[in-house]
Amino acid sequence: MLTRITVLKLYYVETENSEIIGSHGLSVCSKKRDGGPGAFIIFQALVGAGWRTFKDDNEIERGENIKTELENAIINSRSSIIIISKKYATSTWCLDELVKILEHKRTKGHAVLPVFYHVDPSEVRDQKKSFAEAFASYERQIKAESDEGKREWMDKVRKWRAALGEVADSGGVLVNNQEYRKESEFIEEILQLIEDKLNRTISSVAPYLVGISSRVKNIISWLQDGSHDDNVIAICGMSGIGKTTVAKYVFTTNFTRFEGSSFLANIQDISQQPDGLIRLQKQLLYDLTGKKSKIQDTDEGIIKMRDAICFKRVLVILDDIDQQEQILAIIGMKNWFCPGSKIIITTKNSCLLKVQEIQKVHKVREMGNDESLELFSWHSFGEDHPADDYMELSKRVVKHCGGLPLALQVLGSSLRGKNIDVWKSALDKLETIPASQIIKKLKFGYDSLKDDHDKNLFLDIACFFARKDKDYVIVVLEESYIYTRVGIQNLIDRFLLMIEGNMLIMHQMLRDMGREIVRQESSKKPGRRTRLWHYKDSFNVLRENMGSETIEGLFFDMNMVKEDESFMGSSSSGRKWLFTDVKSYRFSFSRHPNKFSSKSLNELELGTNLFTVMNKLRLLQINYTNLNGAYKDFPKNLRWLYWRGFPLKCVPNDFPLESLSVLDMRNSCLERLWEGRRVLPLVKILNLSHSHSLFSTPDFSELPMLEKLVLKECVNLIEFHESIGTLEARLIFLNIKNCKRLQKLPREICKLKVLKTFIISGCSNLVELPRDLWRMQSLEVFLANEIPMSQLPSKRKQNSIWHALIRYWVPNPKRVLELSWVSLPKSLVKLSLSECNLSEVAFPRDFSNLMLLQNLDLSKNPISCLPDCIRTLGRINNLELRSCTMLKFLIDLPRIHRLGVGDCTSLERVTYLSVGYRAIVYDISVCKELPDMEGNFKLESMGGIEKTMKSLELSMWDSVGSFEVKLYNNSTHTESRGPVKVLFESGMISIYLPGSMVPDWFCYKSAGSTLSFTVPSSPDLKIQGLTVCSVYTIDWKVLIKGAEFYLIIHNEQKNVKLIYSPTCYGLPEGQNEMLWFTHWKFLSQLDAGDTLNVTVFTMVGFIIKEIGIHLMHDELVDMIFNSNSQEMQRDYPYQGVMSVKRQGLVDLYCYGYMGVDWTTFCPTYHEIHEWEFFGGVGCKI
Repeated sequence: MLTRITVLKLYYVETENSEIIGSHGLSVCSKKRDGGPGAFIIFQALVGAGWRTFKDDNEIERGENIKTELENAIINSRSSIIIISKKYATSTWCLDELVKILEHKRTKGHAVLPVFYHVDPSEVRDQKKSFAEAFASYERQIKAESDEGKREWMDKVRKWRAALGEVADSGGVLVNNQEYRKESEFIEEILQLIEDKLNRTISSVAPYLVGISSRVKNIISWLQDGSHDDNVIAICGMSGIGKTTVAKYVFTTNFTRFEGSSFLANIQDISQQPDGLIRLQKQLLYDLTGKKSKIQDTDEGIIKMRDAICFKRVLVILDDIDQQEQILAIIGMKNWFCPGSKIIITTKNSCLLKVQEIQKVHKVREMGNDESLELFSWHSFGEDHPADDYMELSKRVVKHCGGLPLALQVLGSSLRGKNIDVWKSALDKLETIPASQIIKKLKFGYDSLKDDHDKNLFLDIACFFARKDKDYVIVVLEESYIYTRVGIQNLIDRFLLMIEGNMLIMHQMLRDMGREIVRQESSKKPGRRTRLWHYKDSFNVLRENMGSETIEGLFFDMNMVKEDESFMGSSSSGRKWLFTDVKSYRFSFSRHPNKFSSKSLNELELGTNLFTVMNKLRLLQINYTNLNGAYKDFPKNLRWLYWRGFPLKCVPNDFPLESLSVLDMRNSCLERLWEGRRVLPLVKILNLSHSHSLFSTPDFSELPMLEKLVLKECVNLIEFHESIGTLEARLIFLNIKNCKRLQKLPREICKLKVLKTFIISGCSNLVELPRDLWRMQSLEVFLANEIPMSQLPSKRKQNSIWHALIRYWVPNPKRVLELSWVSLPKSLVKLSLSECNLSEVAFPRDFSNLMLLQNLDLSKNPISCLPDCIRTLGRINNLELRSCTMLKFLIDLPRIHRLGVGDCTSLERVTYLSVGYRAIVYDISVCKELPDMEGNFKLESMGGIEKTMKSLELSMWDSVGSFEVKLYNNSTHTESRGPVKVLFESGMISIYLPGSMVPDWFCYKSAGSTLSFTVPSSPDLKIQGLTVCSVYTIDWKVLIKGAEFYLIIHNEQKNVKLIYSPTCYGLPEGQNEMLWFTHWKFLSQLDAGDTLNVTVFTMVGFIIKEIGIHLMHDELVDMIFNSNSQEMQRDYPYQGVMSVKRQGLVDLYCYGYMGVDWTTFCPTYHEIHEWEFFGGVGCKI
């Protein structure tokens, strides 16, 4: 007979309407006869303490009714007490309830307090003594059940074992006769724990904890590791990202493990109030000691704090720390804490981590699309998915929020219960005016910036430079902000900015917040704002001549205006306009509908005089727009002029350019930059790319500070000024890609001593290159693709420099060209000679002078084998040979990280100089002739494997030789048909055969895709491996070629999961079925008593019908795995790192449990990419 006691207590949370939002405070679970008076006395004591309770002793009579009622009580409770006694495991009802409680703990932050009543936690964790007896009876029950019943019971037992292990590791109260003379002492402690721990204000954890498990698993692992080192961890991220939610969840689910705990919220706000730090000190002392303290000043508080924390293992959460002084005042020095204590800090200021020397950092990242949609749906619809009619609108909101939980919650709640028209209107408004609640929260990070320098830098980036190259932005802004580099780093430290691939990345909601700050400068009159970033506002200001001296930056794009149908409506005077003269980029309108007035055209043409009043204008982007008038009164403080589609043939001489740092006129109509001589003393970047009429470069002596020159796609450029040599100490980047009419470069170009990047790809009309390129000793990147050439051995030697004779740079093969000597500088890190008509004989014998070369691209060349000189490149990391259709062999490759041989349709073999090495990342798509890639996979005939199977009297192998199977290779994306082959990879063997059922000799079988079993004891033979057989068919209507399927083996006792996705899979004929045999070698890692859960997880199109397991003893393993010793001398699971990785997917992982609930497994894209990428075998234990 079991006793269930559910203790109910009304609790209130302040809301606008002061409504009760919950009713269950606590649930108690115990086994009545064995738990004895414990549960009953707890029940009586709680009643006496004023808790409202529910009790039922007649559970057998009431059956499922009481079970449902109790499950609902658990769901609605904030916390649970679990009294675990010696006979606890004999109750399946108790065990089911335990699973339910722990599931609620993981998903909803439910607090759990275990009470070990006359039982040791280790007995619970390892299922010893009475617990072992209980589970032995369950194992007997499994054997007695039918197949369907077996699966159900095995699943239950697995969950029960995991739940007992988890609860045993959760801490709690240990009760035994030695500790307590009276049960009253035990009850007194329980009541104290309830009041001090479970009844704290932890109910403020976010109601919908979507994706919380993956976000907290590393923190919880650190919290529970028992280590005395690194007792502080910082949770970092931008405002609204969920730092506090993560911290609250971790605190709620773990504070019972410690002797004392405290969660101090909103420290930044409280510390700014009068005596705020003293209030925080008092709160922390009270939480840890249970006593109120009198503190006169912070120094006294620090002393008392030190005395309180040095003798007790405590968990302390400091939420929203912003200053070092706050840490020192509240907790003092981290080495004051008792060993085993843990401190968690949440902050938006990563500078603190360096000052405090905090090594462990957890950065909270944005939610993925699926998680975002689910969280938004909970707040907007009260369920985990949107209503069908609202799906597309919901996806728009999710995209707008950019994975920010705060925004998803606020917008979801604001749209709840609204009709579709309201949704559409709200979304349109969000494009221009962000939600005020979101802005208010995000603005804390902006307000924390210390000075106007960094605040203005933030606003410039938010309005004009998000997703722009960092170095480009620094050049633009360094004249405006003296400390631009320092300012950018300050924004990064405050999580207001990120750098990805040297790009400035600002979260969309932060960008919107910055723009809203600017909009609020003058919400009604945009002409009085400091920055105009939206073309509509700029259009209205320019159209109405409403500019002011306040404007510092302006963006306008005439093409955007012309494509915007809203401007076909009424103007401010009530007239309607149509655009005319689109091709000439004239800013003109005519009255609707038919007659065009020359007066109206003149009235609305854009003149240079509109900018005269903007004397503070620094940043101007004005695309595809024609300005009429003189420029002598144009703003003279311009630092950045970005004029895409500049309509004139040259820049007017009266245009004030002397203050410019960047002149960017891509897609212009320029024929030459200007007439006569002009000096631009400050210009560092000149970009005239895609200016198809440009035929000559400027005199570079007029640009003495130029660092970056971009003339890409200037297809009519024929004159390159010889003054380029005057920039020898300045120019670091030169791009003349696809300047197809350019025949010659000046010799002075070799004087560019600091040039790092030189791009001449596509300059197919070059007659010769200067002979002294080797003098560019700073050159790191040289790209010379699509320049047909034929090379001959050098006739002249200059030290160890590579000299090659370029004989043809020919678009016209009838033309006779001069011979030019070319050398490459030894400083090169990246060299690209793709599509240059190079064969392997064209390369010099010695490539050793390019000792720094890391990236080499020889794609689309008539190479048939690896040039010998490449093997001498000791630092080569990335080798690209894509679309080399004559390439057959890559023998003795150096130790490269990435190999690209996609579309090498003749490639037959790949090997490496180092035995056992293989490229970590590779692309071999469409290499249809490649059955063997050393170290990654090999497909070969049955050979020794077939003989071994027959010798073991496995009769089904007798007819294998007559079978033909079709295989799809996920690495090469090709199909092949032929005799049965063996796939060797990652220390395993896979074989595909036609068939419809698991062979009889398999000792374990199960319908469907999952099977669980316990490894039996075998004194005479050591189990060292297993064979998995799965029967599957394919639904051809939904199958996508390249879909993956996974074999997952989870060893519960060792908390290890193996996940394997084979390179190849068999394609059954029509609706027929196919067998997939996989042989695994586990060495000594499989012991009697281990519980293995085996799952075949498939993507859409595969249907798994049956799965079987056959255990292999040491003799059988040796026979199979030694039948091809050369291929099988690889690392195996649990033994070293198997570095195989198809592009974008790992083949085999060894994955530790990490406290995650793996009762079911479905690897999402997000989960797969969180795993360590070791390829063949990755270990994370």
